[in-house]
Order: sequence, then C-alpha cells, then structure tokens
Amino acid sequence: MAIKSVNRGSKHGVTNTNQKIAVVIPCYKVRNYILGVISRIGPEVSRIYVVDDCCPDSSGACVEENCKDPRVLVLRNPENQGVGGAVMTGYQAAIDDGMEIIVKVDGDGQMDPRLIPDFVAPIAAGEADYTKGNRFFDLEEIHAMPRGRLIGNAALSFMTKLSSGYWDIFDPTNGYTAVHADVARHLPFKKISRRYFFETDMLFRLNTLRAVVVDIPMNAKYGDEVSNLKISRIIGEFLVKHVRNFLKRVFYNYYLRDMSLASVELPLGMVMFLFGCLFGSYHWIHSISLDHPSSAGTVMLSALPVIIGLQLILAFLGHDISSVPNRPFHRLKRNIRNRTETEDAS
Repeated sequence: MAIKSVNRGSKHGVTNTNQKIAVVIPCYKVRNYILGVISRIGPEVSRIYVVDDCCPDSSGACVEENCKDPRVLVLRNPENQGVGGAVMTGYQAAIDDGMEIIVKVDGDGQMDPRLIPDFVAPIAAGEADYTKGNRFFDLEEIHAMPRGRLIGNAALSFMTKLSSGYWDIFDPTNGYTAVHADVARHLPFKKISRRYFFETDMLFRLNTLRAVVVDIPMNAKYGDEVSNLKISRIIGEFLVKHVRNFLKRVFYNYYLRDMSLASVELPLGMVMFLFGCLFGSYHWIHSISLDHPSSAGTVMLSALPVIIGLQLILAFLGHDISSVPNRPFHRLKRNIRNRTETEDAS
C-alpha cells in the first residue's frame, strides 16, 4: 500500500509524500525490545522487514508469534552476517517489493520510530539521497552519551570525514538511516562491509555514486541494552579500513573519474612534505652527532619543502571539503529515466 501523507512536520518543510516507505529492522539479541519498536512505527510506513540475523534468542519467531501487524514480514539469514548483512537482506527485499524509501531502525529500542517522517522528508522532497541520525546536534543532550562513546565517536567521525568525503556530517556510526531505493539499487551489496564498519563503509560507497547525505538531529536513548560495539577494540581496524577507503576515493574522484588542480596538489604536496621532513631529520641527527650546527641553507632546504608541501595538502583538503556532493543522485537517475521513456514513446 502507498501512504499518501506524512502528517508530522519537518524542518525541510515537506509534509506530504505518496512514496512507499519501508522499514528494515536487523535483529540480533533484541527479543525483549523488538515488539515495542514495531508498535511505535507509524501508519506512514507501508512495509516492515524484520531480519532475524541468526539470532540466538529467536527474535524472528518471537515477532511471528506475537505481532499481528499486517505490514510485518520476517526474513531470516541462514547464518549471522552482522548488521550490514542483515540490512542488505532487508534492502534487497524492499527493492524487490517496489518500495521507494527504505528506513533502517535498530531493534534495541534506542531509536525513536516516531522520527521516521523526519528521515524520509528530505528524500521525498528530492533534497537528499540518504539521511542519517546525528546525536551530537543538540549540545545540551550530549551529556546523556557515555563518555567513552563520546570520545570514540568524535575520533571515528574525523576519520570518516576524511575517508568518505562527507565533511559536513557527524556521528558516522549512527545506524538510524534512510535511503532512496534508486540509490540502494546501485550500491555494491557484495562489497559493503557486513559488520561494525557497515555504516561508515556505506558513506564511502555513497560518495562513489556522488549521493547527497543529510544529517538528521536526534537524541540517543540509553537503557539497559548491551552494546556489542566496543570502540576501543575496533578503532585500530577502523583506522586501516579508513585509510584504504581514503586512497580508493582519491583515486576514483581525482584520477579515474576526473582530474583537477587538486589531483596535482596532493601528490606534489606529499612528496615535498616528506622530503623536507626526511632531509631535515637526517641533517638534524647528523649535526647533533658532530656537535656542529647545520648551515642556514640546509635549514631552508629542509623547512621550505615542508611549508610548501603542507600548503599544497591544505589546498587539496580545501578543494575536497568544497566538493561534497550536492545534486541528489536519485533525481538525476529519475530525470534520465523520464527522458529515455519520452524518447522511446516518440
């Protein structure tokens, strides 16, 4: 069924949509919370996909036995694939069923389903391809977040900005998201990270499509649920994957897809900066061992490449920051599709 209106307000000024909205809920050890989450999902949603990711508590069976909502469909992964695998299963089912906007909500009750219209509105209005929650928007509410998560999320946010190219977003591990089905259809499902790196890897994949991503302010809710994500254990793994994604993104955007002045600034800046650091370090150690100060020329030959190299790197970053995607991917695809259909009809 297609819901013809979304009555809740939105800061984007869009209150009506005739697009089919689906909700994907990955389930793993959320038996005590999942029914409450489903009960709070409003009538604007057409279909609810509960994905039992080989849950040891049989969350899927619990939903089938106790939930009478006709919109609910329980899907089961034969083996545990992590949050990414569960979401990809739900995405594929929603695409196959003709859904147009797909919202992902966790099953542990931390995310308020009443915010779904806020996540859908920018996509329905054609202003975004993908929306995600941001728990850091309201500074007065940040104290509710455990300090360890706060520091870890700040570090991960910076790494994500660098690797994904979305410099205007924060809180990258936030799993409250929505995506247009035309965008999800073009994502490489088999390549996206399946476990805790899923949300940040999604941003990298979205950037390769030049999709527009928008943050949606929300408050986090922390109860007696147990988080499976331990930032202290995964930050090293995340760092390696962020470096990999950064290198891929730079190659795709600045050498394979397009070339610009920034394509020269980054490698030249890196070479000059490294040369200056290595040359200067060598002569500094050499001068200490001989107890003889280096000449002014040697100092300048060390300092000048470092200064110029750093300026070139900063110029590249300035270009990268200004190149955040701003033309929604799904609108471009729709325009191309409409034009093709018109030409075929004529």
